Amino acid sequence: MKQDSKHMDAMLRLSKGVRKVPVIVDGDDVTIGFGGT
Repeated sequence: MKQDSKHMDAMLRLSKGVRKVPVIVDGDDVTIGFGGT
């Protein structure tokens, strides 16, 4: 994401603005962080 800001934009869109990693997308399911919030 540091090298290409479009990846940061995609992550923020998928996570609804949450800046926490990892953001895991499986179909329609989005898991944010190690605990899966």
